[in-house]
Amino acid sequence: MVQTRKISEIMVANRGEIAIRVLRAANELGLATVAIFAEEDKLALHRFKADETYLVGQGLGAIKAYLSIPEMIRVAKLAKVDAIHPGYGFLSENPEFADACAEAGIIFIGPTPEIMRRLGNKVSAREVAVRAGTPVMPATGPLPEDKAEIRRMARSVGYPLMLKAPGGRGGLWQWRGLSGKTGAPGPPCGGAAAGRPSRQHSASVRAGLHCAAAQSKGRRTGPGAVSG
Repeated sequence: MVQTRKISEIMVANRGEIAIRVLRAANELGLATVAIFAEEDKLALHRFKADETYLVGQGLGAIKAYLSIPEMIRVAKLAKVDAIHPGYGFLSENPEFADACAEAGIIFIGPTPEIMRRLGNKVSAREVAVRAGTPVMPATGPLPEDKAEIRRMARSVGYPLMLKAPGGRGGLWQWRGLSGKTGAPGPPCGGAAAGRPSRQHSASVRAGLHCAAAQSKGRRTGPGAVSG
């Protein structure tokens, strides 16, 4: 049986327009609200839209302040909130943050850590979709180091290919592989997935996070990096 808890006050672990939207919705629901702000955001509008505001991550800088899990939990405990809404971006898809909330007895408004771990990685997310019977585009599995094997796997899927890191943040590149007769160079690492233009598919991803750095410093043969 699923246990429920009443939420009376929430903290928004975000900034700017994202925080304002959550604060507005909470206000409409009759909830008390807590906003956080980095030192650089002391005059930001979202700070003045909440019932209470707290400085977070003093000395960490504008970005790291909003990415500090210990600081988020510290402020949430100080404010005695029932729940934390992460907004989107920053810590919203971080399973460690959701774990920290649970350990502190604070409700995390979002997916469970298990779901984030399973769907946050594109390799495991695709496996979940396949097991559920969801149609997926043709794709390879994680790529090996052997470039000849990579070419074989690529031909089995079809060209052109898209390449991306399984955990995101790596950008999106198109690998315009040529036919085997012309000796197409394979990607130095990572994984491939086919996205045939005629079928208007977006790419599924098969690559290691290290591939993002390697590709960003090496050649790009497609339209460039596309956030995914």
